[in-house]
Amino acid sequence: MNYQIIARKYRPQSFKEIIGQKHIITAICNAIAMKRIHHAWLLSGTRGVGKTTIGRLLAKSLNCQKNISSIPCRKCTNCKEIEIGTSIDFIEIDAASRTKIEEMREILDHIYYAPSKSRFKIYLIDEVHMLSRHSFNALLKTLEEPPKHIKFILATTDIEKIPKTITSRCLCFKLNILSEENILNYLKFILNNENINFDIDALKIISEYSKGSMRDGLNLLEHAISFSKNNINLKKINIMLGIPSKKNIYLLTKFLLEKDSKKMMFLLNKMDNINIEWENILIEMLRILYDIAMKKIYPLEWHENIYKNYQYDIQEIAYKKNKKDIQICYKILLNGRKQLIFSPNHKIGVKMTLLQAITQIKE
Repeated sequence: MNYQIIARKYRPQSFKEIIGQKHIITAICNAIAMKRIHHAWLLSGTRGVGKTTIGRLLAKSLNCQKNISSIPCRKCTNCKEIEIGTSIDFIEIDAASRTKIEEMREILDHIYYAPSKSRFKIYLIDEVHMLSRHSFNALLKTLEEPPKHIKFILATTDIEKIPKTITSRCLCFKLNILSEENILNYLKFILNNENINFDIDALKIISEYSKGSMRDGLNLLEHAISFSKNNINLKKINIMLGIPSKKNIYLLTKFLLEKDSKKMMFLLNKMDNINIEWENILIEMLRILYDIAMKKIYPLEWHENIYKNYQYDIQEIAYKKNKKDIQICYKILLNGRKQLIFSPNHKIGVKMTLLQAITQIKE
C-alpha cells in the first residue's frame, strides 16, 4: 500500500497555493514576470512555514520547458522531475549534514558544468547557517561572480548565523509565521477533502499547538486522524496532547484568583492521576487569564472561543477581580513556564509557580 502522508500529499504545487506569505509570493512572481531573475535567493523563517516549498516552486518556474513563468506547466519533464525529486539540474543539499569545506568544494567544483537538459542548474541549500566558516568563504567566492547558468536558493531557520557577506549578495525574504486562523482553515480544507469527521474546537487546539508552523500542524493532524480513527473531537485531542480539561483549567484559575490554595492544590493532586503534560496547565491558564483580561479591559475585543461554555464565569471573574492581580498572575505564570526546565520536574515547577502567584495577589 503506497500511503502518502498528509504533509506531502498537500504540499503546495503552485505559488497561489502558498498560505500566509502573500508579500513574498507577490515579489517573487513580479520578479519572474519582469525577467529580473536574481542569481541568489535567501529564504529565512521558522520551521514549517514554506521555505523549501517556495524554493522548489521557484526552481520549477525557472526551469519549466514551456517558459520562465510564475505559473509553471507541471506537465513537462523538468516540472515533473522537480516535483518528485529526480531532476539532475535541481540539486537539494542539506547543509546540516554537509558542513565540511571538502564537501562544499566538491559541490562547487561542478557548478561550471552546464545544466544537462534545463535552462539553469539550481542549488537549494537547506539550513545554510549550519555551514562552517570555511564553507561560507568558498560559497562567497561563487556568489560574487556565479556562472550565468547557476542559481542559488538558500534556506535557513537562523539568519543571524549567516555572514553578512553572504546575505548582502542575496535577495532576502523573511517568511512570516502562520496565523492560527490560516492553519485552522487549511486543516478544515484537508479534512473536508478527505471526508473525515471533525470538531471545530479540536482543530482550534491543533492550530494553537502548531505554533505558527504548517508542517507541525499537518503532523499533529496526521496523529489526530490515527488516534481518533477518523473522528477528531476535543476530548481525544486533549488526551493526545496531554491537555487538561477546560473545566479544570477554569477552576484552577478561579481558585488562584480567589487565593484558595487548598482547593487549588487538591485539584492539582487530582489531576496528577490524569495523563497530562504539566506545562500545558500553565499554557492553558495563560490563555484563560488573557481572556479574563480582555473581558475586563477591552470587553468589545473579547469574543467567544474554546472556553465558550465558561464565558459567563469568565465575565464574572473579570468583573470581581482587579486588572493588576490578573496581570501579576499572567507574568508569574509566564516566567514560571520559562523556568520549568530548571525544576526537579514539571509537576513541582507548576505547583511552585502557582503558589508563588497566590502570594502576590492582594487580599
